[in-house]
Amino acid sequence: MRVLVVIPAYNEEESIVRVVENLKQNYEQLDYVIINDGSKDHTAQICRENGYQLVNLPTNLGLAGAVQAGMKYALCHGYNAAIQFDADGQHRPEYIRPMLNLLNEGYDIVIGSRFVMEKKPTTLRMLGSFLLTSAIYLTTGKKITDPTSGMRMYNRRMIEELATQINCAPEPDTVSYFIRRGAKVGEIQVTMDERIAGASYLNLTRSMGYMLRMGISILILQWFRKGPRFDEREGA
Repeated sequence: MRVLVVIPAYNEEESIVRVVENLKQNYEQLDYVIINDGSKDHTAQICRENGYQLVNLPTNLGLAGAVQAGMKYALCHGYNAAIQFDADGQHRPEYIRPMLNLLNEGYDIVIGSRFVMEKKPTTLRMLGSFLLTSAIYLTTGKKITDPTSGMRMYNRRMIEELATQINCAPEPDTVSYFIRRGAKVGEIQVTMDERIAGASYLNLTRSMGYMLRMGISILILQWFRKGPRFDEREGA
């Protein structure tokens, strides 16, 4: 089972070395690729100086474009599984093996969730997560406890979808869309750390806007998206 760790990076010069060196020194059996998403800082230079596996995008495409580039790389190089992994140090690589074990049980997507065994805090920040969990449940019947988690592992057929379908961004609405098409999604409990350096793009206002867009997409727009069920396609 060949697994690729896809690391989208935008202006992560302060954290990228620590993240990659941890993978190389402690999880050398894992392949990785850094997708430098048109960073304006020295992220690409640092990666080249250290000999890291790098795909350098000449302009900023955003997270969706960067992840799609990583999935195209995984597809072209024959990987069986790929995991989206943050460049800011929040994701812990020790959870990759348990996620892969669950994927091998027949799941198409495995999400590293903070709330499988821990209660989601009742804070304003988590209100949007509650709403997205409810929206996905209402439209699919599947409870996803941490829909905004960016730590997601995909099997080969999900890699192909993300690599080739322009509207399949690595977002909660796409997870909902895949579930409606018959994808099997599982979660494992993980702990996520604070960012090593820098600041998140999502402030309160942007977070509220993001949750609103995702909620509208899941509850309304996704019903207009058509695609064959994965089990039907396999049986054809």
